[in-house]
Amino acid sequence: MFVKTYASAVHGINAVTITIEADVTNGIKFLMVGLPDNAVKESQQRIESALRIMNLKWPRQKIVINMAPADIRKEGSSYDLPIAIAVLAASGQMNSDKLEKYVLMGELSLDGSLQPVKGVLPIAVNARKEGFEGFILPRQNAREAAVVDKLKVFGAGTIGEVIAFLNDETKIEPTIVDTRKEFFGKVGQFDVDFADVKGQESVKRALEIAAAGSHNIILIGPPGSGKTMLAKRIPTILPPFTLKEALETTKIHSVAGKIDKDTSLMTIRPFRSPHHTISDVALVGGGSYPQPGEISLSHNGVLFLDELPEFKRTVLEVMRQPLEDRKITVSRSRFTVEYPASFMLIASMNPCPCGYYNHPTKDCVCAAGLVQKYLNRISGPLLDRIDIHLEVVPVPFKNLDEKESSERSDKIRERVIRARSIQEERFSDQNGIYSNAQMNPGLISRFVKLDSACRELLKNAMERLGLSARAYDRILKVSRTIADLDGSQDVQSHHLSEAIHYRSLDRESWGG
Repeated sequence: MFVKTYASAVHGINAVTITIEADVTNGIKFLMVGLPDNAVKESQQRIESALRIMNLKWPRQKIVINMAPADIRKEGSSYDLPIAIAVLAASGQMNSDKLEKYVLMGELSLDGSLQPVKGVLPIAVNARKEGFEGFILPRQNAREAAVVDKLKVFGAGTIGEVIAFLNDETKIEPTIVDTRKEFFGKVGQFDVDFADVKGQESVKRALEIAAAGSHNIILIGPPGSGKTMLAKRIPTILPPFTLKEALETTKIHSVAGKIDKDTSLMTIRPFRSPHHTISDVALVGGGSYPQPGEISLSHNGVLFLDELPEFKRTVLEVMRQPLEDRKITVSRSRFTVEYPASFMLIASMNPCPCGYYNHPTKDCVCAAGLVQKYLNRISGPLLDRIDIHLEVVPVPFKNLDEKESSERSDKIRERVIRARSIQEERFSDQNGIYSNAQMNPGLISRFVKLDSACRELLKNAMERLGLSARAYDRILKVSRTIADLDGSQDVQSHHLSEAIHYRSLDRESWGG
């Protein structure tokens, strides 16, 4: 007997429907075709054991399984459930009338229970697009898939429950998630706040500017000056997710298997902080079984690279293209995958190997030229893509001992949101540009108009401070954001002078 079931394969962050055809006839062989990997081929042993425990039989006949389309590689154990159901239906052990209505995914344990799988959100989106009535999957993944409306999502604990449901012997209640209630009920909930940070008002101001214009920023300062503490609080002042951004980000984390069973939709912008021993593949994505890397997991959020010079040179250099294009294309001999990578880069570093160059009270013990050598671990092209360079100095005791709390994150966030709304209106006719940091030279000349006083100020700064040519565009972008925070239509001299202050590493005198 010939039967079809339907599953799905995830390619990048999108899914493709896979038709699983089962033909059970006289004979003794088991054949599986359609470019399955080893994990898919091993499914026979898991399915046989699960069926035996459920008092069902693996047919002792010739079984041919075809997974179409045959030119797409099928990877992982998530095809266990649709293959098992196809074999049972083809051997006459269950009803096959309802199989065309559902997409089935799930890994089988030897006792017949269903284990969670990756990538169910893009699969659910594709199932709705393809016109399927429902999606049957492990119970642990049900809430994640249920954020997709107009698709019935049935979470099952065992293959026995799935068989009984398809045979109309029992009912499985569909999992229902009110996406908007789930999203708006949890948005803006954070465990940290800028009110926890004593002092460092100038750094908080710079971080507010970075958040308002989506500017990349690097913090340079001695150990214990608060660089990491400040960086971890940046998501608390970023504008809240839109529903579209939340769904897009959740898809990426779903593909990577980063969504837990109690989460249906991400409501807080991601903050990723990989260790400096990370490989370039782990950062950008790819591998034998392509997965999103840290830069894609940071999409619509923050990528924090602590101790930047300690990262391998090759790891840092692979970020140059994603920082410009806001996406990463992973090309291998057998596949090409594109992942989104629109993130805000926050980096921190000590100013020298000992950590005390430019320290107000401690002396640097590094040899002559070592400070510049340490800084040279970061290439010019990468620094060119970082808009704000800021020196962080240690907090004096009198600030640490203050009883009065600092400004809360929600107050800062209100100002950031107002500045972002100005930028959204400004770039409403520009496809793919949403913030000042994304402006190209043409847009800079269009939206950053300098009067003669501002031009003279910028000229003097470039000459006297020894600023590099690459600092020019960055200063103009940051000054436009500072003006937006002020609610000013034009960039004025005090906006420009503050932006110039945020280019420490471009000064020829910095680092000796």
